[in-house]
Amino acid sequence: MQTMKSVIFTATAIAALGLGGCATKDFVREQVSSVDAKVAANQSATQASLNQHQATLDQQQAQLAKVDQATQDALNRATAAGKLAEGKFLYSMVLSDDSVKFPVDSAKLSKEAEERLASFVDKLKTDNRNVYVEVQGHTDAKGAKDFNYKLGEERAEAVRRYLNQHGVALNRVNTISYGPDAPVAPNVDKIGRQANRRVVLIVLA
Repeated sequence: MQTMKSVIFTATAIAALGLGGCATKDFVREQVSSVDAKVAANQSATQASLNQHQATLDQQQAQLAKVDQATQDALNRATAAGKLAEGKFLYSMVLSDDSVKFPVDSAKLSKEAEERLASFVDKLKTDNRNVYVEVQGHTDAKGAKDFNYKLGEERAEAVRRYLNQHGVALNRVNTISYGPDAPVAPNVDKIGRQANRRVVLIVLA
C-alpha cells in the first residue's frame, strides 16, 4: 500500500512538472511574439519615416530643378531678344510674400517692397553694366489657374513699372508669370503658400 502511494505521488509530481514546463514555454512564446510584433512595428515606422524623408528630398530636388530651368528659360528668352552682351547669369533677388506683402488678390507694392527694389536699382546703377532683367511673377495654388497667371503677371508688371520709374530702361526689363507652376514649397499649408507667393528678379548680362 505504501508503495502504491509513493508511485501515485511520484506520478503526480511528474505531471505537475510537465504542466509547469508547458506553461513556461507558452509564456516564453507569448513574450517572444510580443517582442517580434514590436520590432516589426518599429521597422515599419522607420521605413515609413525614411520613405517620407526621401519623398521630401525628391520634391526639393525637383523644385530646385524648376528654379534652375526658370533661369535657363530667362537666358534663352533674353538671348532670342538680342538683349544680352555676354549671355550669362549674374544674380537674382527674390521678393517673397514676407517682403513684398501683396494684399490678397492685389498687385500693389508695399513700402517694404519698394525699399528693397530701390536698393536693387541702386546696385544696377552702381554695377553700371548693360543688363537684362526678367521679372517673374509666382503665386500659390489656391484659386483658378487662369486667375493666378493673371495675378502673377500683374505683380511682375508692378515691379517692372517701379524699376522703370527709377531709371531702368523698359527695353531692358521683361516680365513673365509662372502662376502656380513653379512652387518652391508645398501648397498644403500657410507657410508653404506664403513662400510660393513671390516675385523673382533674374539679372543677366
